[in-house]
Amino acid sequence: MAASEGVVPQDELPVPIIEITRDRKFGDYATNIAMVLASRVKENPRVIAEKLAEWIKKTDGGGMIHDIQIAGPGFINLTMTEEFWAGTLKSVLTEGETYADNNIGRGRKVQVEFVSANPTGPLHVGHGRGAALGDALANVLAASGYDVSREYYVNDAGNQIDTLGRSVRARYLELFGKEDQFPEEGYRGKYIRDIAMTLKEKRGDVYLDGNPESDTKEIAEYSAGVIMDDIKDDLEQFGILFNHWFYESSLFDNGDVDLTLKDLEGRNHLYREEGALWFKSTPLGDDKDRVVIKADGSATYFASDLAYHRNKFSRGFDKVINIWGADHHGYIERMKAGVVALGRDRDDLEVILVQLVNLLRGGKPVAMSTRAGEFVTLREVLEEVGKDAARFIFLTRKADSKLDFDLDVAKARSNDNPVYYVQYAHARICSILRNAEENGFKLPSPENVNIGALKLPEEKELIRHMAALPDVIEGAAMALEPHRLTNYLRDISTSLHNYYFHHRVLSDDPSLTEARLALMVTVRTAIAKGLGLLGVSTPERM
Repeated sequence: MAASEGVVPQDELPVPIIEITRDRKFGDYATNIAMVLASRVKENPRVIAEKLAEWIKKTDGGGMIHDIQIAGPGFINLTMTEEFWAGTLKSVLTEGETYADNNIGRGRKVQVEFVSANPTGPLHVGHGRGAALGDALANVLAASGYDVSREYYVNDAGNQIDTLGRSVRARYLELFGKEDQFPEEGYRGKYIRDIAMTLKEKRGDVYLDGNPESDTKEIAEYSAGVIMDDIKDDLEQFGILFNHWFYESSLFDNGDVDLTLKDLEGRNHLYREEGALWFKSTPLGDDKDRVVIKADGSATYFASDLAYHRNKFSRGFDKVINIWGADHHGYIERMKAGVVALGRDRDDLEVILVQLVNLLRGGKPVAMSTRAGEFVTLREVLEEVGKDAARFIFLTRKADSKLDFDLDVAKARSNDNPVYYVQYAHARICSILRNAEENGFKLPSPENVNIGALKLPEEKELIRHMAALPDVIEGAAMALEPHRLTNYLRDISTSLHNYYFHHRVLSDDPSLTEARLALMVTVRTAIAKGLGLLGVSTPERM
């Protein structure tokens, strides 16, 4: 709104981050938005901060802000009124599970495509991080008013599927004592031999003396199906359900690849050279043009990706978000160029890159998996630490930062385990509320809570955390950063545990006890909201 009124420039506005101040002398909340803007518009950050402060004062119609101060190089510090804190507590009590939802999405359709691992092997721990990120992001966007669809793109066409078929066929023949040269680039994990054994059990020796080419194709289809069933099972165990499984092969079967290339040719985005068909991506921001049809007449992966994204937008999505591994960094600009060539804005496609996961045990790197042969599978991690710990820890860092995942920490029932620490805060509150009920205390209605009785700094701290949750969720949606919720949850849990160790909720003063019980209910609501968006459970007993 400040941008629309000319207070700050509208171009490339950053997502504002509003944080709870560590020291109350700097107010209740602080933001560095003026300094972020200053680096973009080449203006003194304090000048920008002063403009924003004046605008905030002018637009604070409800009188919720007691004071605004500019500090240091351009921090804006806000001190809120008592009425604001009272209103926050009542809002949480009244709204319950819907507290902190917002409508910045206004019903716009967004597709989040994530995981999309090739059906040539089991999901590994890196896929797990992308899965947790995609699902949590979809939850955050849905809570922010977007119409969200989750999609998995199954790469079931191309050389990797042929390689899978040849790998399984070679192991299948070995089971009959018939040696066949194993593909040099073949898949060597134990799962390949397991599929071959299952194939032998189900179909006997039917492929023993058949046609290698047709047999390889059949074996590839069978093997990819087995692997996809395992992938779907792993993801379901991880708490992830997709709205749509989109198969790459359908783009060829339906003629979408040919139609897409004809569309691009009609828009003058293709040309022929050296017997191949090229996409003119350089004028659209890529570092070089890209081949879509090779000289031998076969389509490149980029050709099917263009067709896939054309299909996405034809389904009415306003924005599509792709979550890829960090090794796909060089692919972003060519894909954005393709989206522009198809008649969309560059920003209609958002790509989030997920960095590697360093798996540790007791601080030391984990050796290669004995079961998977090449890598540690997501299934192994889930069997050892469980869904909740895996999801939470995968989301403790920003996607483009490398992540250390210590299996021993993830299993520990101690404060060192971040998910245990947060879940225990939720369970602790549930225990307090059960104790209150057993002792005859009843929670008053929101309008009858004596919020003025909550005078302790620790109580104000808890309310400040709750008041920040709407901004945390909105900021996470705007920046596509669900990891902000794990930071929030650890902070509010620290405040809750600190309060519990120093103060009794059930006191001799009925009015004070009712107010503190109301406070506990609202903190539990905030923690449950955050954990729910991350896809992590909220135990009532631990």
